[in-house]
Amino acid sequence: MTRKQKRLAVIGGGVGFLVAAVLLVMFAFSQSIAYFYVPGDLATANVPPGTRIRLGGLVETGTVKRGEGSTVTFAVTDTIGTVPVTYTGILPDLFREGQGVVAEGSFASGSSVFVADTVLAKHDETYMPKDVADRLKAQGVTLSGKETIR
Repeated sequence: MTRKQKRLAVIGGGVGFLVAAVLLVMFAFSQSIAYFYVPGDLATANVPPGTRIRLGGLVETGTVKRGEGSTVTFAVTDTIGTVPVTYTGILPDLFREGQGVVAEGSFASGSSVFVADTVLAKHDETYMPKDVADRLKAQGVTLSGKETIR
């Protein structure tokens, strides 16, 4: 092999390695993407069962019901739409009715119930997740003005 052929082989190997690394990173990101929706958006969105999404809004007052063990059912609303949610696990200490929440999971097959595997609640009295606050404002929901949007 001449020097030119060796150089081309090294460059080709490096490019092949970079292409493989980029493809692996893209595959890893595609497996962890979860789109954000509020209940009002789900009426028009076609989300197939089993598709992982994030559902954000306010915990509807009077809907939190504790079942057997650590199973909890509640409803998430944006005052335009409401989605029933089932969660099995320990809820955050700051989870309360009327407060902002983001639940991550998917819809059960053949059901309108959202099965969450992660529930995130606000972390202080005035915090609301930015995505939730922006979507609620876009839907025409008036916020108290005390929310800190980060």
